[in-house]
Amino acid sequence: MQENVNPVRYAVIAEKNKREIVLLRGTGCIWRRCRFCDYHLDSGSPAENYRMNRAVLGQVTGAYGILEVINSGSFPELDEDTVAEITHVCSAQHIRTLHVECHWLQRAQLPALRARFGAIGVTLQVKTGVETFDALFRERYLDKGIDTDDPAEIARWFDECCLLQGLPGQTAHSMCKDIETGLAHFNRVCVNLMQENSTPVRPDPAVTGIFLRDVYPQYRDDPRVDILLSNTDFGVGGEKNHAE
Repeated sequence: MQENVNPVRYAVIAEKNKREIVLLRGTGCIWRRCRFCDYHLDSGSPAENYRMNRAVLGQVTGAYGILEVINSGSFPELDEDTVAEITHVCSAQHIRTLHVECHWLQRAQLPALRARFGAIGVTLQVKTGVETFDALFRERYLDKGIDTDDPAEIARWFDECCLLQGLPGQTAHSMCKDIETGLAHFNRVCVNLMQENSTPVRPDPAVTGIFLRDVYPQYRDDPRVDILLSNTDFGVGGEKNHAE
């Protein structure tokens, strides 16, 4: 995702695990070393972030009782005022399940967050970007910053995982193996097809073709698998239509 000064920040997902989703803004990813990711460009100061985040959260209706919060980094990178506003919205709109994202490096903060939201009757479902369970490829090429090669150890902290596919060197077998590993250890899997961005990592058109032909048809209807052919398929992140 290249820097976008006016992205869509609220949407409703009406298929597979129906929920509302908001794209908030934090201080940026603590890691910032993933070779494929430029999401951290969507960041700002805590005061500026809170003003914007509060307006975005004001659009939440509680239609499904499920809310997903993403913020181009980790949930712990949101300012305290924003987190307090999220707890208020969850209570006011009867949200019972809150999906958030977190990097492996901040896993130790999750028990306290789960307890904080549990105290108001909200179950936290935490997603982390694994990208691939091939640890050598993940750390030497993608520089993800996960210091374990054991999927069960990752799943001890997290409920859901993101995978990145369409990369050079991946095959139908390796991509399906990653998805099956994710399904064996996590509640849900989100597969992201690599998109062109400002980083050195580029999608491989041949691998993308293999994904669309041999992988996508196997999992597109699986209720536990979200597949984003574009990084704006959840409805947030794309540029607003100024004619609206």
